[in-house]
Amino acid sequence: MRAGAIWGRVRRRLSVEFGEDVFSSWFKSIEIDRADGNDVRLSVATRFLKSWIDANYKDRIVDRWSEEAGRRVSIEFCVRSAGGARLPVRPRAAGEVAPRPMTAAASPQPVVPAMSGVEGLPGSPLDPRLTFDSFVQGRSNTLARAAALQVAQSRSSDAVLFNPLYIHAGVGLGKTHLLQAVAGAAQASGRRVLYLTAEKFTFGFVAALKNQTAIAFKEALRSIDLLVIDDLQFLQGKQTQAEFCHTLNALIDAGRQIVVAGDRPPSDLDGMDERVRSRLAGGLTVEIGTLDEGLRLDILRQKLDQARVQHQGFDVPQQVLAYIARNVTQNGRDLDGAFTRLLANNRLTSQPVTIEMAERSIRDLVRVAEPKRIKIEDIQKVVAQHYNVSRSDILSARRTASVVRPRQVAMYLSKTLTLRSLPEIGRRFGGRDHTTVLHAVRKIENLAGQDRALNEEIETLKRRLND
Repeated sequence: MRAGAIWGRVRRRLSVEFGEDVFSSWFKSIEIDRADGNDVRLSVATRFLKSWIDANYKDRIVDRWSEEAGRRVSIEFCVRSAGGARLPVRPRAAGEVAPRPMTAAASPQPVVPAMSGVEGLPGSPLDPRLTFDSFVQGRSNTLARAAALQVAQSRSSDAVLFNPLYIHAGVGLGKTHLLQAVAGAAQASGRRVLYLTAEKFTFGFVAALKNQTAIAFKEALRSIDLLVIDDLQFLQGKQTQAEFCHTLNALIDAGRQIVVAGDRPPSDLDGMDERVRSRLAGGLTVEIGTLDEGLRLDILRQKLDQARVQHQGFDVPQQVLAYIARNVTQNGRDLDGAFTRLLANNRLTSQPVTIEMAERSIRDLVRVAEPKRIKIEDIQKVVAQHYNVSRSDILSARRTASVVRPRQVAMYLSKTLTLRSLPEIGRRFGGRDHTTVLHAVRKIENLAGQDRALNEEIETLKRRLND
């Protein structure tokens, strides 16, 4: 049988075996470069595809080809250029990380996102560039990465160690990267995975109610091995939150794994059903901290390695990388933007990258030291610790003296240290009326002017919050 016919049969088997979405993302663009007896060489469009297929699907392709050919074959992959010519691929040294394309704009061909879903319930798109290999590890994210990797590498038959796994972090610190890495790795191992943003979960549930297919929607959710939900803080609606809670309960009781990410801890998800918060808090909650300067520098170095793959001759001096790492401190997305500007300036003007170019290019990303932004949740926690009560006590309706004074102090600090309005502060304190907040603010102002000990307590709390 000719190689083309064999490959056609193998493609059909792979499509049935993995489903159309996975097939389109990973196998559809593979072409035969050369077939000589038992030695076959297949070509793919990008180095990333080659690395991913080598690591995740090569053995399966070899097995299927050998079965169709009736003899054992060896298969290697190469990368073809845009014109179809084969490009040499440098072998990776042991332990070397496969390069991650920088952005869609920096890559010569767009990466087709995979859809992580199950039959009858499509998931949100997965970016195949977001893998564990391309995730830069540092002190602030080591535990989160280790927990996510443990989940990704578990098999369906393994006992679930922590469920659910809840990862929380601010914007641009890597929580979505980790969730997509978990979903992609688990899906590649053959597990039934559903990756959804909270917005898509809400949309799917509302659409199911509207189309009278809610039962099918619930059954599809409960048939999976791994549920991954991103941006949980955007889960809206009491009925949707109740259904999400039922789904959590059903999957956990069945020993299925759940991974969730949000921008704050479960206890701080204001407006979230208490049962959902309780279920999330019952698993493993891990925070990804801010990027320290060393981690920011490692991220920039990785970006430089990736850029050199696509842009021959491009270089950024180490002192420029250090300058960016020292001055662009907010999050990883700002680092992306800063590096992309250097690349664009170099490519478009043919000028070498210098400190002066960096200063001009990223000055709007360099944050002048500003007073720390204090959150109401931080005030509630610090005040609760100071007065030896719980945050839930402060938010409760209890009227005992041991709770009323800390609550009023927390309201006063929320008004003086944040830009939140009285109604908003009231909502953050258990749904209280703005007049209650105003009364608390005025009372603490008057008492602090007369009671030196209370005034010192308030100043101590302010210092702790600003540290």
